[in-house]
Amino acid sequence: MKKMALLTGILISCTISAQMEYKTYQNGLIYSEKTMHQLEKIVDSLNLKYKACDLSKIFYSQLQTKGHSVVMKSGEILSAKKDMDMGISLEQFIKKYPDAMVRKDILLVKTKSQDYNHKDITRIREISLDENMGIRIETNYKKNRYNKPVRDRWAYYYRDKTGYSDEYIEAFYFPENFKTIPLDAKYSRQIIYSDCVIDTSDSKFKKGAKEGRLSEGIPENWRNLPKDEKENLLDSLRSVVLVGFCSEDEGPRNQGIYMALLSAETSNWSVFLKSHLDIMNDHFERASDNGYAREQRQTYIKELEKLNINVPDLIFGISLRMENPVENHYYGDIYRLGRAISESKDLKLFLTQLLSMIADEKLDDYNRVLAYFFYTNCNYYIKDKRDQKINNEKLVEAIEKLPKYLSEKIVPETL
Repeated sequence: MKKMALLTGILISCTISAQMEYKTYQNGLIYSEKTMHQLEKIVDSLNLKYKACDLSKIFYSQLQTKGHSVVMKSGEILSAKKDMDMGISLEQFIKKYPDAMVRKDILLVKTKSQDYNHKDITRIREISLDENMGIRIETNYKKNRYNKPVRDRWAYYYRDKTGYSDEYIEAFYFPENFKTIPLDAKYSRQIIYSDCVIDTSDSKFKKGAKEGRLSEGIPENWRNLPKDEKENLLDSLRSVVLVGFCSEDEGPRNQGIYMALLSAETSNWSVFLKSHLDIMNDHFERASDNGYAREQRQTYIKELEKLNINVPDLIFGISLRMENPVENHYYGDIYRLGRAISESKDLKLFLTQLLSMIADEKLDDYNRVLAYFFYTNCNYYIKDKRDQKINNEKLVEAIEKLPKYLSEKIVPETL
């Protein structure tokens, strides 16, 4: 039986040129009319399920605070580290170390995450609104310390001088504690809807799936296989997590599309929607990536809009960030989703809610900033220059309602 080499263990060239991504049917979609009809039936039942969900659940914003960053790459760095350990105030620190690079009043977000070795860590990072890349500091996660007060304290990353790099220190100073606030019910309902439609009871990959390459490819006649063989093929794809060698290695993305196609044709909704969202968000592991390759990857939002899904609620539900998500909650990529909604039939609805979120004083600062990024990235992909200009004018008005420490960092020339 012939196999397609896209998903085999053969080393894929990192210099191939981009081509049309995937086959489309007469309906203009990557899923056939028959498959779409099967999926529509599942969506109808999920929409009924959503009506029976507990819509009173409250979600809370991610832990965040307004703080300051310090970077030292020369001078008495070790002495500065000791002073941080002793709890020196920021004002005293600036006087003692005038050459330190200090950035005041920045948005800091704290999250529990995992490093590349899947070890639990606490990550504190700056959400930058200007040309600065921002810094982040990661420490081993300790449950009993995660929510402890940090007011007037420091967190830092220190690196001693080696044969490969100079000594330096990066630090955050916290004038206030991290805090979390409840999200408004209208946002919580969108999160609940996304969890209901995506089906968070299961994950896309099987438990225990390892990184690697597939031992066999996809049969060229896979569409003609009986359902049980398609299910077995899908099961094998769910057992291995492909990692791309470079930006032009489309192995992981091709694995994703075949998982979406096979799960769609076998009515495995739980795997299907996660796989399709991964394609939309380009949520795949690669050793490296570049802008040109990213631009060639389409979003396929139209496929979801043809189903009876409330796409705006789904997209906003996976875009909002919270401290207490359900297990297996799906988080979307703000930048990829911005491109996706620029192609949506509900573009005006999306832009209206994003402007409302940016201006919403009851919404936490982090989600308001994410709404700003979401909006600007969407507007970047809008082809009509006149529409872009009008959207920018509306954005300027919304930005004025952000806290001053955020709005003053957004340079008008960048809009």
